[in-house]
Amino acid sequence: MGRIFLVELEGRAYRCRFCDSPLALADDLLSRSFNCSQGRAYLFSNVVNVTLGPQEERMMLSGLHTVEDIFCCSCGQILGWKYVVAHDKNQRYKEGKFVLERWRIADDIAEEFNLDIRAGSIDPENP
Repeated sequence: MGRIFLVELEGRAYRCRFCDSPLALADDLLSRSFNCSQGRAYLFSNVVNVTLGPQEERMMLSGLHTVEDIFCCSCGQILGWKYVVAHDKNQRYKEGKFVLERWRIADDIAEEFNLDIRAGSIDPENP
């Protein structure tokens, strides 16, 4: 097998929870109101460092869609899916977009904010 070259992302990013590979920028997040069988999911306009599975027809809460599963190119873990075709014209805005399941990704955003909160809450004068 050949060597894997990862695309590094500048700025706050979402990463694979299993191997820490960068996946998507926070600026590419379109919606946090998606759901999957394991809970919440996020819709992104762009993702990197993934491979795509074969296209398949899948019935979802919003109707029939042609999708491709998304896998981490480093560890092979399934991360979500890509919308290829939305059969309902009201769902066509999803075409070409990516869904990452929330429990399968980690984000630099929450960690960064938590560090700021902890740093600001420690007062050396008043422990």
